Amino acid sequence: MNKGRLFIVSGPSGSGKDTLLVELFKLCPEIKFSISSITRKMRDNELPGEKYNFISKEEFEEMIKNDQLLEYNYFADNYYGTPKEPVISAIENGDDILVEVDVNGAAKIRKSLPECTSIFILPPSIDALKARLLCRGTESEDKIRQRLSYALGEIERAFEYDYVVINDDLDKAVADFADIIRLDRLRTDRNIQFINKILNK
Repeated sequence: MNKGRLFIVSGPSGSGKDTLLVELFKLCPEIKFSISSITRKMRDNELPGEKYNFISKEEFEEMIKNDQLLEYNYFADNYYGTPKEPVISAIENGDDILVEVDVNGAAKIRKSLPECTSIFILPPSIDALKARLLCRGTESEDKIRQRLSYALGEIERAFEYDYVVINDDLDKAVADFADIIRLDRLRTDRNIQFINKILNK
């Protein structure tokens, strides 16, 4: 049995990652999604186990102590991280799995699992990114300026990724993302067992 593949996805706030991934999983329902562990309180629009597992700081620190995380971060008095076991188990069982993570987390995962495929979601422009953040109507102008400044820092690191997907037209962006997954599955190193099976016969 061939091993599964790990896909890492990053992109700045406002790039449309969440919407894109919802549509991608409709096209590729066989791909598993890595559920992050976090210690902040659950928001009204969130469900436990959907995108995050909400745990205590003590539980998270125990995971750190026992080397149970592929990557983690401490921000605004809370921990955020990617549990190791579900990702490794999926790969070993031949399942593809997708991790949504920031640029720092992605760098840590690439270091420990260099065979992964990394994809960066880009907005069509900074103006478009600003417009999307403004449309949310949930943050002040100062907060949006901070987000845009942080986004530029993230976009500067897009060069570290294997692929970029420009999220201008959603349907095209989803199709491009799905094409990356399909092409990745055609790589020679993903089909060694199939090649050997033919040769053995």
